[in-house]
Amino acid sequence: MKERAPRNQTLTIGADEIESLMSQTIRLSKIQSISELTNKVINQDLLECFDYLPNEFIDLMIIDPPYNLTKKYGENKFSKTSDSNYELWLDSWIPEIKKSLKKNASLYVCCDWQSSKSIQTVLEKYFVIRNRITWEREKGRGALSNWKNCSEDIWYCTVSDDYYFDVESVKLKRKVIAPYRSASGSPKDWEETENGNYRLTFPSNLWTDISIPFWSMPENTDHPTQKPEKLIAKLILASSKKDDFIFDPFLGSGTTCVVAKKLQRRFCGIEKEPEYCQYAIKRLENAGIDDSIQGYHDGCFWERNSLAEQNKSVVVSTKKKVECDLSLFGE
Repeated sequence: MKERAPRNQTLTIGADEIESLMSQTIRLSKIQSISELTNKVINQDLLECFDYLPNEFIDLMIIDPPYNLTKKYGENKFSKTSDSNYELWLDSWIPEIKKSLKKNASLYVCCDWQSSKSIQTVLEKYFVIRNRITWEREKGRGALSNWKNCSEDIWYCTVSDDYYFDVESVKLKRKVIAPYRSASGSPKDWEETENGNYRLTFPSNLWTDISIPFWSMPENTDHPTQKPEKLIAKLILASSKKDDFIFDPFLGSGTTCVVAKKLQRRFCGIEKEPEYCQYAIKRLENAGIDDSIQGYHDGCFWERNSLAEQNKSVVVSTKKKVECDLSLFGE
């Protein structure tokens, strides 16, 4: 186990926990009922599972596949290939997994700019593409001879023209710099509070309010491409209802299932790396104790760094002798 700094909250798995955590995963060897898959983590390769998944049981699928980059995931390595070969790989499983989507289901697929064109090419063969979300990663390696890469894409698709989308659940709470007032002097389209002036705004396809997991956030793991809970929460709230079935065929450290549980959805995910399955199961256990989501509070998504100011004011107002390290809030 890696030695951590005293305030590092990155999730760890002790040697004495491995057997218990893995015992809570399942493997598929026969056709499964929906109840047998509900709230389960499948430790298996996706390609081995197609024959055992029910048809048309998924309301929302969130896919974060290996990008067309050379990267090691646990004991396995995904190697960069040509665009045409990457598209062939995508085409080997996307039509198969589509069979498990309901006719009114939605689908989100994550990618980087290099993979985006290939993913769009394959997705438009099987789905109705609704939008492309671009979200800002506030971290990223610098480059001496190119622009720093600090964004990723998410393709938003539906199976048909009959689909669910709840815009009210994903509005963003922004600080109002120059607020307008009505003739009577009352706030116009914004709220005046003792902590500042705020307005709920409609979400766009450009997201600049996401903090990727880092060492002082409890959701952080050692998974190399972990997605933030806040990001996944937006997708789940916008495109599903409570008790809908959320599915992730490349589960990784478990973020999709964890957020689905916190938001009272049914869920299932497939992950072939045992180490990542352990992260997922332990995070699901922790979600039963703490269902908070960084950057999501009082039914609203907040701009990055603005929620920490709210938390600061709460600490001050209670007049308790509490040491408050705002970096721990992550937003």
